[in-house]
Amino acid sequence: MIEASFKSYLVSNAGVSIEEANKRYDALEKKEFKSGAVLLEKGAPCRHSFFVEKGLLRSYMLAEDGKEHIIQFAPESWFIVDRSSVYFSETSKSYIEAIEDSKVVLLNDDFFSQVSALYPKFSQFNDRLLHKHILQMQQRINLLLGASAETRYLNFIELYPDLLLRVPQWMIASYLGITPESLSRVRKELANKNFS
Repeated sequence: MIEASFKSYLVSNAGVSIEEANKRYDALEKKEFKSGAVLLEKGAPCRHSFFVEKGLLRSYMLAEDGKEHIIQFAPESWFIVDRSSVYFSETSKSYIEAIEDSKVVLLNDDFFSQVSALYPKFSQFNDRLLHKHILQMQQRINLLLGASAETRYLNFIELYPDLLLRVPQWMIASYLGITPESLSRVRKELANKNFS
């Protein structure tokens, strides 16, 4: 697990000067969460986007029958947010929870608009990031609706290459929309294909 500084993220991805990044970073709220801590409850307003500097978060929803459906994982250098809540003032439809002890930067909407006004490259980068997120969500819906469990699993490995040993198997199965038993079967079949 490699710690990812939000300051470095701003400098390398958004064209923000080191001095400005230091100033902005010092003014931001940062929190540490223990594994299992809930950062956002369903029904609460989401007031921040969360940037993971260290650790691992997940976002999930509960079905009417109480079954968890994981929407997203957020390892180091990833953002996680309930967009409908933070951008449209709705109550949250999902939960955000720490899977590992995590260090997180909390970013409000003002931060993005202020930095975008000063740094056009940041605005462009932020737009690209949003479109990339939308693309990933569209691909995820397509996979859940029409792809085999094996294809979904291979896509998970491509999207989250460092999470296989960090995330419990039942969480991976929940993200893929399959049972843990089906996931075990897929992994066994892939192992047989690769080693026979």
